[in-house]
Order: sequence, then C-alpha cells, then structure tokens
Amino acid sequence: MSFTLPTLQYDYKALEPYIDAQTMEIHHSKHHAAYTNNLNAAVENSDLKGKTIEEIITNVSKLAPAIRNNGGGFYNHNLYWDVMTPGGPSGPEGKLLESINGSFGSFDLFKEAFTKAAVTRFGSGWAWLVQKGDTLVVTSTHNQDNPLMDVTEVQGSPILTIDVWEHAYYLKYQNRRPEYIEAFFKVINWNEVAKRLKA
Repeated sequence: MSFTLPTLQYDYKALEPYIDAQTMEIHHSKHHAAYTNNLNAAVENSDLKGKTIEEIITNVSKLAPAIRNNGGGFYNHNLYWDVMTPGGPSGPEGKLLESINGSFGSFDLFKEAFTKAAVTRFGSGWAWLVQKGDTLVVTSTHNQDNPLMDVTEVQGSPILTIDVWEHAYYLKYQNRRPEYIEAFFKVINWNEVAKRLKA
C-alpha cells in the first residue's frame, strides 16, 4: 500500500477571495504531491510499508529525517485541506463550541491564541488546535512536525491546523501573514473540526 495525494473536496478556486486558486493549485499539486512521493520513496524498502501515516509519525524520533519531514508534510496537508471549505458555518457550534469556551474562556480568546501561535511561529511551520484529554490547547510546530509526533513539545490529537509556510500565502499576501490568518478563519470547515473532537 502506498500513500496517495488526496483529491480535494472543492475546486482550487473555491476558497477565493480568501485563498487564491494559483496558490491552491501549486500548494496541492506540487508541494503536497512532492511530500507524498518522497514519503513513498522513504518507506518503500522499510518495515514501515503498509502502516498508516499515524502509526509512522507517532514514533518519528526513531526514524530518518526524510520520513519525519515527508510524513509530516503528507499528514499535515491532508488535515489542512479537510478543515477548509467554501461557504461553511461561520463558527463552531454545539459540543465543539462548548469545548472551546471551556478551554479558552470564549471563542474570541481562542481565536486570539490561535492567531498568536500562527503569527509568532518563526520561519516555516504550523499552528494547531489540539485535544489533550478533555481539554483543547493551542500550539505551533516548526517545519513539518505535528502534535502526533513524539518530538513535539505539546502532544495530542490535532483537530484544526493552519499552514504558515510562505508557500501557503505569499502569492496573495506576501509578508502579511496576519492577513492570511484572518482570511483562513473565513474558510474553516467547523463541521469537520467538530467531527475530529473525541467524546
């Protein structure tokens, strides 16, 4: 079994004007495709072949950098595409909203914490909303690391992420990362985030 580049559930232009079609096409068909191909090459002749991406990256500290980087890139982008949608709900509802309010005090305070994590991530990386037991926490990781990995400071189950590598936003927003993060909140698929919340 090899890993395959996922088919998006929406067109490259579907997230405009917030995320432009050219960025989406390059990001998905070039960057994500490269991580997918490189991951397959890295696990081809190893005992990791046939394992799920989650099984592989959980103990990534024991694996080669090529598997850490490309495995993370494959997993992270899969989640990133899934938690975006055109015309989705304007915000979280139900149990997800209750969990956010219980963990951060309010949705606005969560948004402030998530935005800060994304803005202040130095260089390339990701910001995350992570479930740890009954609590939600915000964190960020560098390069293609994620909270499932045993090398990260905060570990848990990711339910929302934003890519803050420059290739995710530079064509439209140049160096205005905060503007891209604000736009991202317009296309979050809160229904998908809620599905990832464990009871």
